[in-house]
Amino acid sequence: MSEIYKTAAIVGFYGDELDPDEITKHLECVPTIGVKKGDTWRTSLNTEKVAHTGSWRLKADRRVPGDLDRQINQLLDRATEDLTAWSVFASRFRAVVFCGLFLKNGNEGLSLRPETLLRIGARGLVLDLDIYGEADD
Repeated sequence: MSEIYKTAAIVGFYGDELDPDEITKHLECVPTIGVKKGDTWRTSLNTEKVAHTGSWRLKADRRVPGDLDRQINQLLDRATEDLTAWSVFASRFRAVVFCGLFLKNGNEGLSLRPETLLRIGARGLVLDLDIYGEADD
């Protein structure tokens, strides 16, 4: 099995009552995107969108070749290590590590270290994997 072609990672909280400033304060980290429900925000392609729910998102740069383990850890390193703060928000909102896996060939793969999986779980985050074939890229 060859290594995965490209990876993307986002740590995010989502919910109708979400206030991004509250999360920013307690996680001690400014998000890539922070928006309340009904407010507008701009995509990476500069398209204006209305938020259907509130979100606080911390995004890593895409990597070629993929290095999801490193991306996740870099995102988590940017925020507080206070697991109580993380668990409060994980109990109130949908809390995820979104991972985009972009394949170039039919049989590619990756591994996450046990330490990375523990960090995700200790923060109450769900690991959400989206896998894209070559035609989807």
